[in-house]
Amino acid sequence: MYFTACNTKTEQQKTIDPSQYKKPLIKANQDLVELEEIDIENYIQRHKWKMEETGSGLRYLIYERGNGKKVEEGKVIQFHYRTELLTGKLCYSSDDLGVKEFLVGRGGVESGLEEAVLYLREGDRAKIILPSHLAFGLLGDDDCIPKKAVVVYDMEVLAVLNPINRN
Repeated sequence: MYFTACNTKTEQQKTIDPSQYKKPLIKANQDLVELEEIDIENYIQRHKWKMEETGSGLRYLIYERGNGKKVEEGKVIQFHYRTELLTGKLCYSSDDLGVKEFLVGRGGVESGLEEAVLYLREGDRAKIILPSHLAFGLLGDDDCIPKKAVVVYDMEVLAVLNPINRN
């Protein structure tokens, strides 16, 4: 990458080496991830939850067990939900927006939600914590979820359906 600057006496050209910025950027990102992890752990401790953690950083707690069909990729899942930030601010709720549904494994929802529902079955009620990289990432959702935000779901799986005949 080259930048050119003009001054009244001579024209100078300076080469910038992108590799000189790589290590500081990696370090800054690692620091942000560590701070987010501390915030998540503090949140869990405040609520006295005993959560499972997956390799991706997703946390979940099934606090009420159902006995229905297991959620599987290729099935449609319908569920009640509340999404909040770690601050406790309510962002979205099925009370206001209606039951949410999606075809598991086809995207269209947060990647952490796709991962989390695979641990659930019909009738389960769960708390799910999505680190920012599994939620809305660096940009947020352009509405209620800010950039780099951890999202907490409280959800109840209502139905696991076949996508074609919905049974």
